[in-house]
Amino acid sequence: MARTTERSQRGGHNGVSIEDVAAAAGVSTATVSRAVRGLPRVSPATREKILEVAGNLGYVASSSASGLATGRTKTIGVLAPFVSRWFFSKAIEGADRELHARQYNLSLFNLGGHGSHRERLFSKTMVYKQIDALLVLCMALTHEELDHLQKIDIPLVVVGGHVEECAYIGIDDYAAASTAVRHLIDLGHRDIALLHGDDETDLNFDVPRVRILAFKDVMAAAGLPTPPEWDEWGDFTVRSGQEAFRRLWSKPGPKPSAIFCASDEMAMGVIFEAARIGVRVPEDLSVVGIDNHDFADAMGLTTVGQRPDEQAELATKMLLDELDGVAGSVQSAVAPHELIVRRTTAPPMDQRP
Repeated sequence: MARTTERSQRGGHNGVSIEDVAAAAGVSTATVSRAVRGLPRVSPATREKILEVAGNLGYVASSSASGLATGRTKTIGVLAPFVSRWFFSKAIEGADRELHARQYNLSLFNLGGHGSHRERLFSKTMVYKQIDALLVLCMALTHEELDHLQKIDIPLVVVGGHVEECAYIGIDDYAAASTAVRHLIDLGHRDIALLHGDDETDLNFDVPRVRILAFKDVMAAAGLPTPPEWDEWGDFTVRSGQEAFRRLWSKPGPKPSAIFCASDEMAMGVIFEAARIGVRVPEDLSVVGIDNHDFADAMGLTTVGQRPDEQAELATKMLLDELDGVAGSVQSAVAPHELIVRRTTAPPMDQRP
């Protein structure tokens, strides 16, 4: 008799799970998943046996009517903690570009900055096989979530940061942040403040920590102090950059001659708020960011540029190639970054001719 436990809900309907099919066919759950989704690396004889067993048990692999007919949904899932912020919107744009070219659809799972929807997402939506592969933006996955995905053999790539146990594509965030800070030091700045990202969600976002570490390491290597009162935080938005600048400038004591911002959007907030109270950039304060946001050039913002759209496009190509049977297509890759010097950085006032 088919079991109607929670695991049954992870595969089919009518209380029949992917584990039931695997046990009856004498194969692994991953092999069942590949067979019913029409993926490669399953022999015709094994596929035929699995489909026969699945049909006899009443197992349906997908919420779509095609289910056992083709197994493919021709849809790639994109899991994002936010969609309103620049990095994520550009990454989604890049993924969609590759999907459109390959005649696949994009299914967006937006967590809206909260992890509360994750359990349902992994135990129901994704495991009901409404997607053929998964692209994750700037998030780590739990061991349980990875186990869910491995059981049904869904190809996976993370874009935007290093993640243990997963293939990932992104810039070297430590090197990128180091490049930005060294640029300020090379200009002669010694009094440099930090505006870092602070992950207040439960999404395991690793990038803020890495960029903070790079700042502190480069400053220490140069023998420069990092006063705690010059350590401010934001959430990678323009508004948080404005608020951080107000807090920093309202404190008593000396002021920094430069600020390293962990994102362009926060750097823009600093520049806007500095202008509001009469602090001139770069005459009184140099500002550098990371990203090369679409508005960075217009604002003359010095930054360390990256291309999240190209990162996601490459990751999506890897996933689709894997689905097409090109074994080993999904692998980690380091994306390029470059220092782009514009008008918001200059030597400090006391070192100008």
